[in-house]
Amino acid sequence: MKIAVLGSGGWGTALALVLLENGHDVTLWSYTEEESAVLRQTGENPMLKGVALPKELKLTSDLACVKGCGAVVLATPSFAVRTTAKAAAPLLEPGAVLVSVSKGIEKDTSLTLTDAIEQEVGDAHPIVALSGPSHAEEVGRHIPTVVVSASKDRSAAEQVQDLFMNERFRVYASDDVVGVELGAALKNVIALCAGISDGMGYGDNTKAALMTRGLTEIARLGVAMGGRRETFAGLSGVGDLIVTCTSMHSRNRRCGILIGKGTPTQQAVKEIGAVVEGYYAAANARTLARKVGVEMPITEAAYQVLYEGKDPRQVIVDLMTRERKHELEDSWV
Repeated sequence: MKIAVLGSGGWGTALALVLLENGHDVTLWSYTEEESAVLRQTGENPMLKGVALPKELKLTSDLACVKGCGAVVLATPSFAVRTTAKAAAPLLEPGAVLVSVSKGIEKDTSLTLTDAIEQEVGDAHPIVALSGPSHAEEVGRHIPTVVVSASKDRSAAEQVQDLFMNERFRVYASDDVVGVELGAALKNVIALCAGISDGMGYGDNTKAALMTRGLTEIARLGVAMGGRRETFAGLSGVGDLIVTCTSMHSRNRRCGILIGKGTPTQQAVKEIGAVVEGYYAAANARTLARKVGVEMPITEAAYQVLYEGKDPRQVIVDLMTRERKHELEDSWV
């Protein structure tokens, strides 16, 4: 199949390589010609150093590359998903499958990214969210990875399975788009918190607590938004949470470490050198939680640190001294 991948960051590039290995005709689109020229001249992506770009991979900054494509992968940062979908919409082939691989919640609307895409392209195109525990750095180096393809259109989810699956990249299908997308977006908030904990010198006990109770919050909000509980026990829930909270590949965790060591939030975000999705997701998750009446104390604490400048150590004390609860009464399972 002819496929365009829109967004030449590390993740878009890694997925373009998977598709190319599967025999597809793949074009990788960059937002600027300068970005595309770097890939063309160096033969690698600076965000995936050491991973060679095959000559068969087409590189362009012309959005017309989506013409004639049976599938289009949207791999831009979350803040650019809507504008990219809007620009591409009049160029899309009828019935082309759109695959959203970005992780986040739209800032101004608090919509999931597939909902934002649908608003721009209408209902003539099946839309699929591809997500799960998947660092681009590892996918680019052929490390076995397992993700989930979610869509309201079962045949579209299964088509995306067929497009991406190979001996090192396994894809499960799901119809719980809301659960998959919220799990993918909100785990970045918990990863930031895990990083802050690491930066302050706290240990495995603290991180395990943040991850466990963080997953409870994610699932609680996800279910209130229409997701299914069991999704959060899967790849886009606990799976993505584990990989993002524990790996130094995670820019959310790395940003949190800087903040935990005393770096001001805005400086820490800037030092990472790439989009820290958890920073934006913390504000969006807080908005959603208040809208649907769901309690999310860790997310609220993250907001206080990231946006109000509250001392992380005081935030930990506040979380630890909240009123007593019974665990199972407060569980998402």
